[in-house]
Amino acid sequence: MNASPPSPFAIWREFHWAFFLNVQGLVVALRRFRMQLERGLLASAEEELMTAATLLTSSAASMELAASFTKDVYESTIRVSMTQPTVESDDFSGLMSWEHAVLVGVWRDLRPVFEQLPEELAVAHSAFVAAYRHLAESHVGVCSRFVDSDAGSLRLGDRSAVETLRRFERGRLTLIDPAGKGCPFHS
Repeated sequence: MNASPPSPFAIWREFHWAFFLNVQGLVVALRRFRMQLERGLLASAEEELMTAATLLTSSAASMELAASFTKDVYESTIRVSMTQPTVESDDFSGLMSWEHAVLVGVWRDLRPVFEQLPEELAVAHSAFVAAYRHLAESHVGVCSRFVDSDAGSLRLGDRSAVETLRRFERGRLTLIDPAGKGCPFHS
């Protein structure tokens, strides 16, 4: 039996599902990280933070694999699926998902924790921040493949989609790496 390969839309949809599953796991791992840290169980907290880093890296891979098609297919099929009348919103975005909202809330709650992180967790924190940077760069890379550097985002219209993603990255980094020392290899 010769099965045909999945359509570009199926690839996009299914790897986005995988991405959101990773985000759900990330929420669980970060909540467990905080719980273990509050109990003084630094080894367990470190394990949870490293799990969170792995889930961020997996999210980046899901995002990259979700874009396994050409720019023409993106413009004619994928982007169309993210605009009216296919979706009700005229500023559709992954920011609208409940997973994203919960994750950002967890990161906001963890900001003071990350500000006062015990030195024993510095290596795990660096891995976590590096994994987030990798995810953010993957998102920018995927976006750059499909839209021109000055093209507007679906959510903010006239603002550059790529610059919007970079602005989001900077904002998220202030939450997870408030002291700016979580990943010494990046500026």
